[in-house]
Amino acid sequence: MYQVNEIRFACPHCLVLKTAMPKKARPAGDGKEQGPVPKQVKVEAACGPSSPLNFDSPSGLFESFISPIKTETFFKEFWEQKPLLIQRDDPALATYYQSLFRLSDLKSLCSWGIYYGRDVNVCRCVHGKKKVLNKDGRVHFLQLRQDFDQKRATIQFHQPQRFKDELWRIQEKLECYFGSLVGSNVYITPAGAQGLPPHYDDVEVFILQLEGEKHWRLYQPTVPLAREYSVEAEDRIGRPTHEFTLKPGDLLYFPRGTIHQADTPEGLAHSTHVTISTYQSSSWGDFLLDTISGLVFDTAKADVALRAGIPRQLLLAESTAVATRLSGFLRMLADRLEGTKELPSADMKKDFAMNRLPPYYMGDRAKLVAPGGQLPGLDSTVRLQFRDHVVLTVGPYQDPSDETRGEMVYVYHSLRNRRDTHMMGNEETESYGLRFPLSYMDALKQIWNSSAISVKDLKLTTDEEKQNLGCFYPGGGGGLEFKMNIQGHNTLAFVIGLPLTSRTS
Repeated sequence: MYQVNEIRFACPHCLVLKTAMPKKARPAGDGKEQGPVPKQVKVEAACGPSSPLNFDSPSGLFESFISPIKTETFFKEFWEQKPLLIQRDDPALATYYQSLFRLSDLKSLCSWGIYYGRDVNVCRCVHGKKKVLNKDGRVHFLQLRQDFDQKRATIQFHQPQRFKDELWRIQEKLECYFGSLVGSNVYITPAGAQGLPPHYDDVEVFILQLEGEKHWRLYQPTVPLAREYSVEAEDRIGRPTHEFTLKPGDLLYFPRGTIHQADTPEGLAHSTHVTISTYQSSSWGDFLLDTISGLVFDTAKADVALRAGIPRQLLLAESTAVATRLSGFLRMLADRLEGTKELPSADMKKDFAMNRLPPYYMGDRAKLVAPGGQLPGLDSTVRLQFRDHVVLTVGPYQDPSDETRGEMVYVYHSLRNRRDTHMMGNEETESYGLRFPLSYMDALKQIWNSSAISVKDLKLTTDEEKQNLGCFYPGGGGGLEFKMNIQGHNTLAFVIGLPLTSRTS
């Protein structure tokens, strides 16, 4: 879709691309927005520009998202390594970016009902520090605009994908692509102003310039691939390694830990950009912490050494006294890990399924989760329609009737997740799915790994088990929704799969 007119290197650490769209090229998709959002947003959606992004698949979306850079090049040379700046001379893409979020959207969003702190922050950078200018309670547009115009304050809008359908559409596909939560924030800054001091984040960052221009300065990380947010003093960060101005249609990527600051130049219109971020708490260290508890639990069942008590008064002594003993246990766990077929996941998979966006859809949501078509028989072929929104994991289970403990296969999905609470942290969330005996793992993997499979070919002992499991994966437009089959009792599948619903705050 894009033709590279010029490739130039501003410095050894940052690739800058200038691109232009051929006049005859057609953007893919229709870019229409649907859903329970403010009236003005719906009007914009109905007459908005077509999307130049490819929504046919998660990989297609990301490839068009970073075009003209190839995906393989991006992950080989830039991801978690160094910034990438793509400057595009493309009016169609600039128009599409502008449609994602505008300053003018705030009036309708305020009438919809948004609040300081939860939805909006108003702030300025004063002498290298962030000054928050929030009021209490609900945001009123006239007051917000007054702070913007008179106090030259930056408006930070949290998680706009809750209201703007096209951002929902983009971020849902990116969550499928990365297998990690994808959040966003919009920053609207008046001319000659700066909202935030120099800082670094604990997320991988993609900046899309939507309106106006923004002057950026990037600095050498003091903590590469940082695990937490931190403000850095001007006298500690040195000279910028990169300095440039983003215009509508441009994209900037930089890894977590990259120190950065940005301001809107004097004499120009306001700047609006959206920061799309991912990979928070998604490191190997996080994954190890997630799996090690289950691995220790499983190993202790077979090894009496792990069940033996610690020495008396160990908790009162220096921990270095048992370092050798602990290293021996770790080596034993490493040996056991080599032969483990299924890694236990304590939280990461479940948290991802519970907190991610539901699939993007247009129209009646009930049709998305309702089973469709006839119930399958032994000779039927079944498929998993929303595989990108389903996770399988193995975890402990305690039977409440006899208090026996064991392991089961847990299947979580996000079809019923709430878009309006996405990435809001303190909002209550639910998980949806089922648990199965471990003996069902091979059959579940067959359905998971196949584009379509015959019910009679499922690796289960009896035909009744095969047919009942197949009822959870109806073909056609039905998709995957366990709770409806169970509550409606329209199949025998509830005998096999026990309903799994949990609530967290």
